[in-house]
Parts: sequence; C-alpha cells; structure tokens
Amino acid sequence: MSTSSSYDVAVIGAGVFGAWTALCLRRSGKSVILIDQYGPGNSRSSSGGESRIIRMGYGADSIYTRSAQQSLQRWLEFAELTKEPLFERTSVLWLARDDDPYSKASAKTLAEIGIPFERLSASELSSRYPQLALDQIEWALLEPDSGALLARRAVQSVVRQCIAEGVRYRQHCVTFPGDSNEIIEVTTVRGDKIAAGSFVFACGPWLPKLFPELLGNRIQPSRQEVFFFGLTSNAALHSKPALPIWVDFKDEAYGFPDLENRGVKIAIDRHGPPIDPDRDDRIVSSIGLAEVRRYVTKRLPGLKDAPVVETRVCQYENTSNGDFLIDRHPNHANVWLVGGGSGHGFKHGPTVGAYVTARLAGSDEGIEPRFSLSSKGTSHQREVF
Repeated sequence: MSTSSSYDVAVIGAGVFGAWTALCLRRSGKSVILIDQYGPGNSRSSSGGESRIIRMGYGADSIYTRSAQQSLQRWLEFAELTKEPLFERTSVLWLARDDDPYSKASAKTLAEIGIPFERLSASELSSRYPQLALDQIEWALLEPDSGALLARRAVQSVVRQCIAEGVRYRQHCVTFPGDSNEIIEVTTVRGDKIAAGSFVFACGPWLPKLFPELLGNRIQPSRQEVFFFGLTSNAALHSKPALPIWVDFKDEAYGFPDLENRGVKIAIDRHGPPIDPDRDDRIVSSIGLAEVRRYVTKRLPGLKDAPVVETRVCQYENTSNGDFLIDRHPNHANVWLVGGGSGHGFKHGPTVGAYVTARLAGSDEGIEPRFSLSSKGTSHQREVF
C-alpha cells in the first residue's frame, strides 16, 4: 500500500552536493526530505571512497579557487561541530615543468586572493621531498593549508547532521514523472508518493539516466581507476607529514600519502571509458595497473616493488567542459539539476549547497552563468581541472 508525504523540497541524491544542499535548505527553514537509492557514501557513488583532495589551485579559474577557499572553512567548521576527523592537512604539492602555464596561473591567482603558498625550486624540492624523483620537474607550488577530505566519512557525517537537524532521510529509488510543467510528486519503486514544492536532483552519474534526452550528451559518466600501494621499510617517507598530496599535472597523475594505514593512493586523472553506475563491475584493468606501476617507478622509485594492497573503480560525471551544472530544468519550473562535479567537485560541497539554497529562495545575487544548462555543450572538451 502506497503512502504519501509532502515537503518544501525533496533532494534526490545523498552525495556531497545533495547532502550539503539538504543541510543548507533545512537551515534556511525549509522542510526537506533527502533520498538516495544506495545510501550516502555507497560504493557506486561518485562521493564514495576514502579520500578527496581539497586544494585551492585552479589555474586562472578564480571562481573555483574562491569556492574551494570558502568550502574548506565550512568543512573545518562542520568538523568542529560534529567532533569528527574529516580533514587531513597534508599540504598539496603541484609538480611543474618549466613551461607549465597552469601552475604559473595558479600561483598568480592564489597571490591575488591572498591564499598562502610557496614556490619551491628543484633543489628545494629534492631536499624537502627526497622520495620524489624529479625527472622533468623544474619547480613546484606548495599549498601548505590544503589536504584531504575523508570522503565517505564526510558525506555520511553530513547526512547524519541533516537528520539531527530535522531532514527526513529515506533510502529509495525514485522515478521522474516528467509530464507537466510543475512536478507535484515523485514515486518510489515501492509505490510511495513524495510530494514537494521543489525537487533538486543531485544524483551524480544517475543524472543522464533520469534525464536522458536533456543530459545524455551533456554529462557522460566515465570509469576511473584508483590504486593503493602498500608501504615497506620506507613507510615514514611515504606517510604524512613527510609526503604531501601531490598533483603531477603534465603526467595526468595525482597521489596521496598513506592515510589511515590504507597505503599510498595513486590515480591517473584522465577520463576513462563510459560506465553504467548501476550495472558495471568495479574491477581494475591490467592496462590501468601497468600504467600506474610505470608512473610509480618514474616518480616514487621507493615504491616500485610495493604490492598493490587495494584498488577501486569509481566514476567521474563531468559536464562537457568540467563546469558544474546548477540550473532549473527547462521544462519543469520547480525542478533543479545539480551535478557535473566529479573529478574536482567534492571539495565544493558546502559552497554548492549554499548556492542551490540561494537559487531556490529566489535570489539573483551571485548567479554564475557558467553553471547554467545553456552553457553545456555536447562535445566533451575538459577545461576545468
């Protein structure tokens, strides 16, 4: 037998964007229900996994630098509120070639905004981080206050706080009716009706599945492989604080020091093949493993014989150029689409939640045209990293 309930806002998707949106909406006085089919931080979600980088460097893209700066402060305040360890201050190190315009632009943007950083020469790098082999690296930019968010733990903590502050949470899959200008309700797979004044769909790689005609060519989930290398006798060199998070932009790679005894995490930051978040297996490929081992041999030679102790397959769900999508559905006045964050978006959860809340309140202040649906193409050329 179906049941019915009504709220000011229904948020579908309890990943980092959806969870923070629900919390911000509730704090603005709205009655809110948060719905997720697999649960916050689940293994299929883009917000699952152990860790995400929170860094300020975005080249000349000051919009995301400022957002990351604001979000870090909000994450720190949230961690203090909940008394949970959600952030590891590891520092973030950008390895740069001599002709690295992205890192040079990042340094300029950080200086203009007033975010602390250091520029390290090759000799300073070699002295401070002897575990890093510096083939082709001429200098580096170090963000001393940046680090890692403990992703799964953080998302689950935000959802718990949502519930504590009065958000209703339900674990269900919903269907989208899509047959009128203003949507009155959505239906769960078991037949329950959930009515709301507004609906926010913040469901990551499921967005193009729910809205195939609108988003099928604008958001394309891709398969991403992550590897953890076990530490050996040189464990201290590859752990915090001796080793920071590093970003090797030209080699399309990034890595984390050992956090919580999981091993050194390394991944290639390049769009992989398409993935179905519901049906596809999460088993890494031999090709991916071989590429990461070559990278480890080149950049972290002390780990070249280290065993792979854990692997993970997650997904990105970038828009055509990497900008966020935060906009009203063109055919449904009370439906909002929030996504396109994978690859760089996790850190921005608090700022995205505040932005969505302002839009639903009718505020025009601070509207960012780059987040609009109309700015999203169907030819994928990533511009935001």
